[in-house]
Amino acid sequence: MRRLHLVLALSAIPTIGLLAIGWRSLVQGEATAAAPAPAVPSQSADAGGTPRGTRGVGTTAPSRSADAAVAPKAVAPDKKAPRQRSVLIRDVPHLRQKPDFCGEACAAMYLNRLGQPVDQDYVFDRSGLDPAEGRGCYTRELAAALQRIGFRIGPVWHQVPARKSAAKLQTLWSEFYADLVAGVPSIVCMYYDDRPSPAEHFRLVLGYDAESDEVIYHDPGEDRGAYLRMKLARFLALWPLKSGKESWSVIRLRLEPGELEHGKAAEGFTAADYAQHVMRLKKKVPGPEFSIVIQPPFVVIGDEPAGDVRRYAERTIKWAVDRLKAAYFEKDPAEILDVWLFRDKESYEKHCRAIFKHAPTTPYGYYSDSDRALVMNIATGGGTLVHEIVHPFMAANFPGCPAWFNEGLGSLYEQCEDKDGLIHGLTNWRLAGLQEAIRKKQVPSFQALCTTTDDRFYADGRGTNYAQARYLCYYLQEQGLLQKFYRRFAGNRAKDPSGYETLKAVLGRDDAGMKTFQREWEAYVLRLVFRG
Repeated sequence: MRRLHLVLALSAIPTIGLLAIGWRSLVQGEATAAAPAPAVPSQSADAGGTPRGTRGVGTTAPSRSADAAVAPKAVAPDKKAPRQRSVLIRDVPHLRQKPDFCGEACAAMYLNRLGQPVDQDYVFDRSGLDPAEGRGCYTRELAAALQRIGFRIGPVWHQVPARKSAAKLQTLWSEFYADLVAGVPSIVCMYYDDRPSPAEHFRLVLGYDAESDEVIYHDPGEDRGAYLRMKLARFLALWPLKSGKESWSVIRLRLEPGELEHGKAAEGFTAADYAQHVMRLKKKVPGPEFSIVIQPPFVVIGDEPAGDVRRYAERTIKWAVDRLKAAYFEKDPAEILDVWLFRDKESYEKHCRAIFKHAPTTPYGYYSDSDRALVMNIATGGGTLVHEIVHPFMAANFPGCPAWFNEGLGSLYEQCEDKDGLIHGLTNWRLAGLQEAIRKKQVPSFQALCTTTDDRFYADGRGTNYAQARYLCYYLQEQGLLQKFYRRFAGNRAKDPSGYETLKAVLGRDDAGMKTFQREWEAYVLRLVFRG
């Protein structure tokens, strides 16, 4: 089930009481000798190879600190430092991160240990990061998320002189170790390994083994990433982000619980869902000329200027969705859908072939259920876009809706306006062809229209079926019966899959009366005018 995270802050006194029992018990009241977690072998940091879902070793993607990376060199621990005892924060569940969500997963692991039934998506959602960027949290955004959740994260960024780093690193490690003794784990941003141009990666540090001189941590980028081990000297070499020749950055986010908020789950897509979707989508986007805008429940991609793409998202897509939901649809589509807006005929045809591997069969646009996408030549106008928006909503709210009503309702809004907060169809270009078919007596009966198969409906090359279905919906709209018909038809679809019996009931006609209605409707249509 998709989750929309709602937040309720716990009152200060109950929270403090709960945490006094909870997180301090993780180290059993004091620093104790720590062995590895049961059944977990000692492993090096990169025992599993390059972790899937992180930035990847050797990539040129922006680093989590936004600093350039150079391969680290080992740092020898200070032999004069006082000997430290072993300490381990136990029973922290391990979570495998989603792509680029290493920091989010680290935070979720410890939140789960504190009894919070939340996931890495929840942490991302609390960061405030625009999901249209299609990435996980960098340090600044992760810090903001942790503070909003209620952690006391302490100073996050520390500067280390490059030429005399050992003493400063030892001081920072001593402070780190003191927190571990007090039962406070930390998330660190560090190099993944010591290869050239290493990726930056968040890890959750949970302990230190004094006998083996190893740091103990959870790695969200590993399938078997619980209670892994790394020599302290190696840890101190990978921890500083070598952003400059004179000074390095060391990043640590303490996870000391303060007044933790309580996250709850509800239905709906979260910001994290959209971020993950955009990450996948970026692999399809042909080039930098395309902009991405999130307009729930859609992600809009267009190769016109970014401002134009955003205007289409707000003034056409959001406008239509709000009014369609007010009139008909309670549920959003079950998946996030893409809306591709190509600027002209050439772009539309070229990119349909390149992205979707087929040539378009219409010059205007279409909805592809298999691609979960609405694909538009937006140069032809926004009418087809509104038409196609109807289809995924119909699929979510009226599964099995026959083509005649699905296309009739969709095509009704190819030309539309707002009327009292609802979407209202107007006459359009389909009228002339329908009037000609009426005069030539080529329009089928409504019983034939309703009971035709979807294949036969779409096989009508003249467009009469589309036009007849549209102007039947238009008539019902003008008589104040369209919403009533939709609700009765959707509710009675098991007994009346064609909708013909529901149509008769809404019109108050029997079989003989439907013949009279057809003549009245045809005369009505012939009086309509479309001025273009």
